[in-house]
Amino acid sequence: MALLQDLIQQIDDPALRERILQETDKLVKQKKFGLVFEEHLPECTPLYDMPIHLGSKVALKTGYVSDIYIVKKIDGKEVLCDRRETHEQKTFLLDELVVVAQFGEPIYPTLKPIDYVENAPDSDLWHILIEADNYHALQLLEYLYAGKVDCIYIDPPYNTGARDWKYNNDYVDNSDSYRHSKWLSMMEKRLKLAKKLLNPEDSVLIVTIDEKEYLHLGCLLEEIFSNARIQMVSSVINSAGVTRGDEFSRSNEYLYFVKLGNASPNSLALYEDWRGHTKSEKKESLVWNQLMRSGTGARRVDRPNMFYPLFVNVEGTRIIKIGEPIAIDVDRKSVQPLEGTRVVWPIRSNGEEGRWRIGRDSLISIYEKGYVRLGAFTDKGMALTYLANGEQQKIENGTFKITGYRADGSIVEGEMETERTFIPGTQWDIPSHNATYFGSQLLNKILGEKRFDFPKSLYAVHDTLRFFVANKPEALIVDFFAGSGTTLHAVNLLNAEDDGKRRCVMVTNNEVSEAEATNLSLQGYKPGDEEWERFGIARYVTWERTKCSIIGKNVRNEVISGNYGTEHDVYLPDEEASLVSKTTGKSIRKKIYIKKTVLDYESMNGMKISDGFKANAAFVKLSFLDKTSVALGRQFKELIPVLWMKGGSVSKCPELNAEELPDMLILPENKMAVLIDEIYYPEFDNKLEEHPEIQTVFIVTDSESAYREMIRTYDGKDCFQLYRDYLDNFRINTGR
Repeated sequence: MALLQDLIQQIDDPALRERILQETDKLVKQKKFGLVFEEHLPECTPLYDMPIHLGSKVALKTGYVSDIYIVKKIDGKEVLCDRRETHEQKTFLLDELVVVAQFGEPIYPTLKPIDYVENAPDSDLWHILIEADNYHALQLLEYLYAGKVDCIYIDPPYNTGARDWKYNNDYVDNSDSYRHSKWLSMMEKRLKLAKKLLNPEDSVLIVTIDEKEYLHLGCLLEEIFSNARIQMVSSVINSAGVTRGDEFSRSNEYLYFVKLGNASPNSLALYEDWRGHTKSEKKESLVWNQLMRSGTGARRVDRPNMFYPLFVNVEGTRIIKIGEPIAIDVDRKSVQPLEGTRVVWPIRSNGEEGRWRIGRDSLISIYEKGYVRLGAFTDKGMALTYLANGEQQKIENGTFKITGYRADGSIVEGEMETERTFIPGTQWDIPSHNATYFGSQLLNKILGEKRFDFPKSLYAVHDTLRFFVANKPEALIVDFFAGSGTTLHAVNLLNAEDDGKRRCVMVTNNEVSEAEATNLSLQGYKPGDEEWERFGIARYVTWERTKCSIIGKNVRNEVISGNYGTEHDVYLPDEEASLVSKTTGKSIRKKIYIKKTVLDYESMNGMKISDGFKANAAFVKLSFLDKTSVALGRQFKELIPVLWMKGGSVSKCPELNAEELPDMLILPENKMAVLIDEIYYPEFDNKLEEHPEIQTVFIVTDSESAYREMIRTYDGKDCFQLYRDYLDNFRINTGR
């Protein structure tokens, strides 16, 4: 490296010499181990709501958002622009341009309400869908919920090369030699922000991916979440497989679970598919262990006090008496049977004297309870079985009910009363996770038509979330690659099952499909036009699904048919039947299994899709404000949705319609209050005394000391200083 720098110093052109030195310095600082990928130009985002001024950075609405011009002159509807890269000057029409911002530039966001659905007016629980580029939305969420999120579930673009995602508003396809590094660059920025949202003490990040990027993603997650425990699961999403030319057909995808702090999957009551096979012919029952010891330490000499006689009636149906252990030097044959009995000893198959598993007193106790079962007499004695302590507990805690007693006095247990809980393995082959039946077909039913390709199975997302939030009925769940909106739908399903109040925040842009974009362009529409935006994913798919699933009607206001839950076949054992063997002609006994269809998710009692959910949701769009106007308090009304979310999104977002700002806002239904004019602090303080339910307090003041004095008695409340808190701590894209 020193030799290279010496050679560079010989370059005559000082500007070129300095530029090369800067680039070699970057190379020196690059890591030499781990995931290495190319740096790219910063991502850009169009700001359709921002007015165009002299000096604004703009791009053509129909061009690449990274192809930036600087506005030099505005003359009516014409705009003279200087191209940043070449300084070529061009004139465009005003409505052809849009203001753009590069990641790294400070911009000040707010949320603009678009729509809402309210199907639980008595509930203060509200879900949120944010229409936005998810990088900016994540920085907004960092301001709102840093360290408070319980679970992040994302299904990012898989980068298959099939023009399935954009970078800087340009499709990244298979011919792009940098598509992997562009994808990694995009993911790295967002995952670093996601890490700031998660509760470091107990939370999980769940990322789905396929084979195109799972190796790169795994390395990236290891690098960003170096202190987390990471596990990958393989999940079948289409058992038939998707044909891929001369390759193996694709039937599965992968899920990364990044577990922070104490996070771990819950042990859940799961049906048999989770045990790694699709059908089970084995009914769950108690385990009866052999009473005679086997394996090591199984001889009489190993435990002489475990060698004692059992006096069994000659019919072999009852133990009449359990004798005392005999000394090691006493011959067992010296013990005579009682009248009407035979003596049973623990004799091993090789004729050697063995021993029983439990002592005499314990055996007497459990025999009286019916926990010992007699077999048939043999030339060695009799095979006996018993219930060990763990199995006895299943009887005594009600897991299995006693339905009767056998002739030998042992219990007859009924079917398991409660489901056994467990944590499954890393190979999931679950019929209800089929993305065709319970993703595409279900979504088409809800929307009334096909609007989205390759949605996740509702139950796949439901089950994945349930492992980590089943014990958190008030969890905050975030999905910043919302797609068709499956995550919020799954959260509502979880809440319906256990009366939870889990809250979901989803983020998606309003990108129009390539085919739809071509069609709209032919009609003369451009991005930002209302007709164009109407067909974007956020408005056309994600929000429509959210509304329809909550109210139980499709986009045509028709009742949605069907129930939640998935039907599949199980095999239940019927009575033994006498059959005649086709080969021998002899009568044989054989178990008959009958096919029966059952409904999973029985706790939902066959809930109809048309019932909808007792839930509320707000649809908002990320917009941007002028820093100076915010500082002067001129855009307080525009900030109310942000303050509402920072206060926990409790009840419906308040609106302020009056032209003049009030001195204060006291909003007990939203559990928040805002002091707008600090001279009214005494009255404000009295109002808070009257409403102890208020938990979030905003105070508008330029004085740090005055702010501290005003909040000193508000212990236990979340307090924030406006607008300093917003401007200083919420500088989107400054990399703070």
